Amino acid sequence: MSELIDNRARRIQTLKEIVQKLHHGAKPEEVRAQLTDIVRHASPGEIAAMEQQLMAEGVTVSEIKSMCDLHAEVVQDILTKQAEGDVPPGHPVDTFRVENAAIRSMLDDLSKAMADLAALPPDTEPGLPLRRARQAANDLMDVDKHYQRKENLLFSVLERHGITGPSKVMWGKDDEARGTLKTLQAALRQSYAKAGHAAAALKPAATAAMEAIGSMIDKEETILLPMSLQTLTEEEWGQIWQQSPEYGWCLVEPRTGYAPPESVQAQEAVELPHGRSVAFPAGSLTFEQLVGVFSTLPVDLTFVDAEDRVRFFSESSGRIFARSKAIIGRKVQHCHPPDSVGVVERILDDFRTGRQSVAEFWINLHGRFVHIRYFAVRDPKGEYLGTLEVTQDLTPLRALEGERRLLQYDTPGA
Repeated sequence: MSELIDNRARRIQTLKEIVQKLHHGAKPEEVRAQLTDIVRHASPGEIAAMEQQLMAEGVTVSEIKSMCDLHAEVVQDILTKQAEGDVPPGHPVDTFRVENAAIRSMLDDLSKAMADLAALPPDTEPGLPLRRARQAANDLMDVDKHYQRKENLLFSVLERHGITGPSKVMWGKDDEARGTLKTLQAALRQSYAKAGHAAAALKPAATAAMEAIGSMIDKEETILLPMSLQTLTEEEWGQIWQQSPEYGWCLVEPRTGYAPPESVQAQEAVELPHGRSVAFPAGSLTFEQLVGVFSTLPVDLTFVDAEDRVRFFSESSGRIFARSKAIIGRKVQHCHPPDSVGVVERILDDFRTGRQSVAEFWINLHGRFVHIRYFAVRDPKGEYLGTLEVTQDLTPLRALEGERRLLQYDTPGA
């Protein structure tokens, strides 16, 4: 046992020395052979331990972050994915991985759009490739929910086990990735008359975003998730699963198949409001009754909170616009096509400042006359709480004529 501990300590020390050499200017090729041998035997936990020891010895978090990318550059083709572990579909690790696959797909879409844009004759309109790049960048903003679950749930549990490196270093790298996306979004909002101008202006921001997000996926899958599987208990994974819906899902919903331990399910049963009454100024409803009312209303509801995040939507069988649980927690601006974001932001700003309280639209959609209304939701003191979207198919109501005074069911057999 002492020999194993000593070997692990030596590997950590050697990793530290290699990364410090890189930090002080050594070329990646000079340490590649040594690093290859170490990484072949090192566990993800040892890499995290190296980071923590460096910080304990006075290396700043910002220096660790700068070394992190250089270290990743060297091991990119060396560090093979650790054993994924036998996790069922829907386990928090499985969800992180499925989301990473979806994020990679969006990165590919962005890369292809940028390549097509660059291939256009410089004096032509940017057209479809620019629209595709805008859509891909818009979809990638969903990565924030992936990062929030990781930062607020996974990191906090790792810290219980004394593993603080990821929350100090990876969180900073997450913020850098967020920053590159915001820069890209700002660049994409500009008007470009010529494809050559668009390609030249967008390339630096797009490249930075793709590299930052892709690098974070590699760090999660080769270090963070394997290390977490080695460290966390089944009950802790169940707690992460239980709390994850608060932050929402990135691009895709979790798969089904995972069930948390019975101890966590028992906690959940106590915390859920089933059977309890929700008191209102004009009465009360049980939780089941409240869910039933929302699913029965002849309108579709979506609520966006004061921070512009989608928090709720009703689930009726005949929704006009489909909703996925993946939008819960997402900024509403990123739930709309880029061309309509300006209108969304104006409505929210007018509601938030009190200039307006209602906005409505009506459209013809596949033969149906659809009425869409937005209402500012305020507390008794007038403070803005969020925005409620109410969508209704008015086609049958507009077709009504005369009167109906006798009981007549429209549903056959009712």
